[in-house]
Amino acid sequence: MSEDQNYTVVGQAEGAPGRALLLVFHGSKQTGAKHRAFTGRMYDALAERGDAVVVYLDGYRGNWNDARKESSFPARLADIDHVGFAREVVDRLADSHGIDRRRVYAVGYSNGGQMVMRLIHETPDLIAGAAVLSATMPAPENFLAGGHPVVPMPVLLMHGTKDPIVAYEGGEMTWWARRMFKVGGRSLSAPETAAYFAERNGITTPPRRTDQTIEYRQEGRPPVVLYTLHGAGHTIAGPKRAPFVLGKTNQDLNTAELIADFLGLNQAVKR
Repeated sequence: MSEDQNYTVVGQAEGAPGRALLLVFHGSKQTGAKHRAFTGRMYDALAERGDAVVVYLDGYRGNWNDARKESSFPARLADIDHVGFAREVVDRLADSHGIDRRRVYAVGYSNGGQMVMRLIHETPDLIAGAAVLSATMPAPENFLAGGHPVVPMPVLLMHGTKDPIVAYEGGEMTWWARRMFKVGGRSLSAPETAAYFAERNGITTPPRRTDQTIEYRQEGRPPVVLYTLHGAGHTIAGPKRAPFVLGKTNQDLNTAELIADFLGLNQAVKR
């Protein structure tokens, strides 16, 4: 593991064996430590009460080598093996913390969400479910991780309707965002992203819709749920307000708790 590939673990090594593991992938220009502060440490609560071991991973020079064809930040140009990095972290924590390899989940924000979507497609043997925040599925012509065997898994999506960086409606980023974050290419809308993962999971029944959610659920199939955060920006719902430039933060919801409920992190540890 290189010096650029570090991580911070929250959760005691001597905790109950068979705990879940939550891999947390930060956004562009962040580190694991910065993202931990950015979220108000809300994921830490899952470790503190024994639901899961939480690990904040560090990307390469502030980014993850995601599967968008037109990414051009240093992690892509240097072709950093972030898939291998994630595998190594899981291996290490399986040994040191006794986590259950069948209960490894990933959550990612923005560029981190793009990295999680890469893992969903390339390494379904590594993760059992995922949460993607403020990121939408790249359009087919802009996606490099296609062609792998499909393994259905539960996927939770959360996206603000006023996101100034990754538009809820999809399409290309604005010129300034493309230049600042060194990415390009078209992406699906948030609802189209949910429909994509539902189809991938083999769900054929129509979704249930409320003002805030689109839920794809079918007996025998892993669910897909999209939370539409009305008026929210490129932010994560929870206790910590993001900088004003990123838009409004929804503080009525707690993303960590929604993820815990959706992925079953708060289920009793199997011994």
